[in-house]
Amino acid sequence: MEFELLHQDKASRARAGIIKTDHSEIQTPVFIPVGTAGSVKGIHQQELRDDINAPVILGNTYHLYLRPGLDTIRGAGGLHRFMNWDRSILTDSGGYQVFSLAANRKLKPEGAWFRSHIDGSKHLFTPENIVDIQRIIGADIMMAFDECTPWPCDLKYARNSLDLTHSWLDRGLEQFATTEPLYDHNQAFFPIVQGSVFKDLRRESAEFVAEKGAVGNAIGGLSVGEPAEEMYAMLEVVNSVLPEERPRYLMGVGTPVNILVAISLGVDMFDCVMPTRNGRNGMLFTRQGIINIKNRKWMDDFSPIDIDVHSYVDMQYSKAYLRHLIISGEMLGAQIASLHNLAFYLWLVRKAFEEIKSGTFTAWKEKMIPALSTRL
Repeated sequence: MEFELLHQDKASRARAGIIKTDHSEIQTPVFIPVGTAGSVKGIHQQELRDDINAPVILGNTYHLYLRPGLDTIRGAGGLHRFMNWDRSILTDSGGYQVFSLAANRKLKPEGAWFRSHIDGSKHLFTPENIVDIQRIIGADIMMAFDECTPWPCDLKYARNSLDLTHSWLDRGLEQFATTEPLYDHNQAFFPIVQGSVFKDLRRESAEFVAEKGAVGNAIGGLSVGEPAEEMYAMLEVVNSVLPEERPRYLMGVGTPVNILVAISLGVDMFDCVMPTRNGRNGMLFTRQGIINIKNRKWMDDFSPIDIDVHSYVDMQYSKAYLRHLIISGEMLGAQIASLHNLAFYLWLVRKAFEEIKSGTFTAWKEKMIPALSTRL
């Protein structure tokens, strides 16, 4: 994996760049659609490629490990071939799911024991086998195994958790260095910065991660319930330490406002289920604000949802038609809303790239944030 920093905003830490993997070039800032189990919910791979031009999607190690399972994925020749996706794939480590979904989890120095949320079967994730699992999945960008601390948590818990995450990182890096890709493309490995909302721990973790010299770095354990201002404060600390010449990936974030603020603080990569999950429930993100399409006010509104955003999508459906589909429980409604929201998120980061390139990002961001926060 290669990363080239193309432009730096003079009024903030916002950056524009490009990541190159063996499968695609990824312009940053970038939003990564979440394809948890090898599928972005309600969205066909052709739409991801041709309609919204997503250069990279996310797969989830925990879910793919449990279903369809590693034998099936390896038999298919990796996730790219299994799901017919010829662009980049990033996989998270499964750590968040172990700590949020799995029942009866037990943390040990060797790893995390947990029971599947599907059938209750018992499993062990270690820093080593998480590397091996992601080798089998074949992701272009892999994550280190970590513990995602809950919020709130006390300093003692966060301290012990961070020590565990750092010891796991060293073991994961060694496993990555002593194994090879299974398919015909290279793989990158990102450490993850943790430390909850404690500045000293975040700084320590960022320094520990930076010393590893990885090709990219991730920031985890945020957007887990803490106030947005605390998340931004942690990003300021972390990004003052992480190397400028490496991409920074903020995991699981977030709203359009979160993304613009995080870009201004030096983040390059984002993922979140919000565009598709909220879309299925009738919430649409637009340049003018947030729409609850179920509201009566849209019943006779025959204007397009957001015409500029859909220059990326051959899909000029009206608000009235989409409301009808959502209210009626039609599957097409959830698909259109999800596709619209993904198109909007990708439009937003591409627009950010252009504003950074033009030297106007900060002024544009300050104008956009009030609009993006408005309920229409």
